[in-house]
Amino acid sequence: MKNKTKLIHCGRGDQSLEVRAVNPSVMRASTILFKDHASWQKYRELRKTERVLSYGARGTATNFELEKLICELEGGYRAQLFPTGLAALAMVLLNYASKDAHFLISDAIYGPVRTICELFLEKMGVEIDFLKADASDVEEKIKKNTKLILCESPGSILYEIIDLPKLCKIAHAHNIPVAIDNTYSSGYLLNPLELGVDISVIAATKYLSGHSDLTMGIVVINEKEWKNFDKLPEALGYTTSPDDVYLVLRGMRTLDIRLKAHEKSADAVVEFLQSRKEIKTIFYPKLQTHPNHDIFIRDHKGANGMITIEFSEGISKDEAIKFVDNLEFFSIGASWGGYESLATVTTPPRTATDWSKRGPFVRFHIGLEDVDELIADLKQALDKIQK
Repeated sequence: MKNKTKLIHCGRGDQSLEVRAVNPSVMRASTILFKDHASWQKYRELRKTERVLSYGARGTATNFELEKLICELEGGYRAQLFPTGLAALAMVLLNYASKDAHFLISDAIYGPVRTICELFLEKMGVEIDFLKADASDVEEKIKKNTKLILCESPGSILYEIIDLPKLCKIAHAHNIPVAIDNTYSSGYLLNPLELGVDISVIAATKYLSGHSDLTMGIVVINEKEWKNFDKLPEALGYTTSPDDVYLVLRGMRTLDIRLKAHEKSADAVVEFLQSRKEIKTIFYPKLQTHPNHDIFIRDHKGANGMITIEFSEGISKDEAIKFVDNLEFFSIGASWGGYESLATVTTPPRTATDWSKRGPFVRFHIGLEDVDELIADLKQALDKIQK
């Protein structure tokens, strides 16, 4: 099946039944009951390698259907669900952490990952270096004790692009696993495991859910790394609600058409923004002027609804804030990937690259509203800056 068909037909329970509901049922359970002690022991052993009911915190039948669906999309061996995307990223980092280990993290990683590094990893004795956002300096920064490379592509806020096959070839030559925050592509616009990545992390909070009404993270892993990963989440008690899982499954059925709609509107908004002299730079990977645009086109099926602009010289941060406040159809909110349009004044959290003298920046998520009304809204707010 192609991915568009997988969205519809996978993760829907046992389809061999003569009579069944179109959607998988919601199984809420903490305690799982066994007919005898031998059965209990059997399933505790089976859960080491298979998706089986054993205890609610290890997942219910509803959770397993989402794991199956995302593995089908990503080509993963197994998946693990977490209460947030950040929790999923933290688990990847903690799983490879040890005293005197060395991690390489791309500069465009989701900002709160830096807090995990400061509050936990550095105290554990993990040494951390940040790569350039495009990871072009990875070979020179690898050390003998490098245990993990974590990257994000397209990068957070500015959408920097990494040549993933090249990065993985270098990393694997040193026996270093590669993990990626794949939330931008949400398991659909990019298949990182196919390009050599070992671990893909997705914030299902965003496009997988699509309705801004839950938080969830998913880690998808190849077979080689799964054996190193499956024990720590249980030890730390990570689990997810089957009700939220059901909502993600429901949202994913329309993922293809939603992403295409977001992209189509984003294209139109970018075309309008290119005509405005108030804007110096537009960060959107489909633009030919975007750094590593050719790699993006080679590896991705398309873009999502994310756009970031940098205002021209002479426009202050206060004026950028005024611009956002004057928008009618763009709400101010920290997340994205839902049906609604968002706009936030932002500063890219970077340390390997100095952006301190650039900006101000505004990040947009282009939602599913009428795009002509969105463009008219942007126009009136930009016009007020000039007045």
